[in-house]
Amino acid sequence: MNSETERAKILIVDDIPGNIKTVASAISDQYDVTFATTGAAALEAAATRGIDLILLDVVMPEMDGFEVCQRLKSDDTTSEIPVIFVTAKSEESDETRGFELGGVDYITKPISPPIVRARVATHLELFRARKRLKQQNQQLLETAKLREDVEHITRHDLKSPINGIIGFTEMLLQDETLSEDHRESVMLMKDLGYRTINMVNLSLGMVKMEQGTYPLEPEPMDLLALIKGILIDIKGQLRFKRLDLKMFLGEEPVQQGDSCYALGENLLSYSLFANLLKNAVEASPRNGPLTIRFEQAEMVTVAIHNMGTVPEKIRDTFFEKFATAGKAAGTGLGTYSAKLIAETQHGGITMETGEESGTTITVTLPRVES
Repeated sequence: MNSETERAKILIVDDIPGNIKTVASAISDQYDVTFATTGAAALEAAATRGIDLILLDVVMPEMDGFEVCQRLKSDDTTSEIPVIFVTAKSEESDETRGFELGGVDYITKPISPPIVRARVATHLELFRARKRLKQQNQQLLETAKLREDVEHITRHDLKSPINGIIGFTEMLLQDETLSEDHRESVMLMKDLGYRTINMVNLSLGMVKMEQGTYPLEPEPMDLLALIKGILIDIKGQLRFKRLDLKMFLGEEPVQQGDSCYALGENLLSYSLFANLLKNAVEASPRNGPLTIRFEQAEMVTVAIHNMGTVPEKIRDTFFEKFATAGKAAGTGLGTYSAKLIAETQHGGITMETGEESGTTITVTLPRVES
């Protein structure tokens, strides 16, 4: 469409020159007017002259207005041009047919100049509004794509310095004069470096998980060992809250040497349970119990229980994107990503909460077939 600072171009289509003159006299002081006396000429003008709106007669020889409108709407170059039928035909069926073919309005002859001006102005403004919305939507899509590209590049570029840190720790570990305490610290730095790389890799795969295109490569993994590793990472938080941590395999307390194997990807599962355990620790009252229970049946289940309560206003949307409450730095992505990861690994996740019973998050994952 022409710029809104320019006069709009109106095409008047009628096989009778006198009718064209009558309609043109009502609007020519406000708009640039062009005309066509046949359907074929109207189609050519609409496709080549930058027309903004068409006033179209219905009764014409060879090709009537209904067919002209149908052809306009079937051509991508002219389909969005508003068409107002101007005709002496006043039957309801004719008006209905005009609207069904894509016309936006219907003016009967003999015309009233004020009505013609009002209808033209209204539909031009609606057309401009639709055009603006379309442009804004395209800009939003382009902005979203740009943001996605920037995030992808940023995550990718994070790998270089992290790999440098890992390489430096490996060099330090080759120093035979390194004390045992320093060696343990360097090993911790190295482990954190690898885990950070893994998190970056995971974030690059989240979009594919949302689209259902993530290339899952499941392997047997010991969930007991994995969760013990997470608990070591968050031991500071556990100590701060003074939580009474207990782990069970079935009904029995977990013993040294126990294992609980499920089928999935170790990195995905680490992220899944790290999110849930950190949330459980944060939500737990000080000195309260934190229980992790492993079950092996048709599916492997891990139930994480604490005595905190999920706020009522987010209970129904707990696993939805951006659902959060009461956490100043919360993004609302932790439980959403947990659900996404569990389902990507052909499992599931549920939440139960109550004022007296506390909160239990239960994750199910496929078991390893023997």
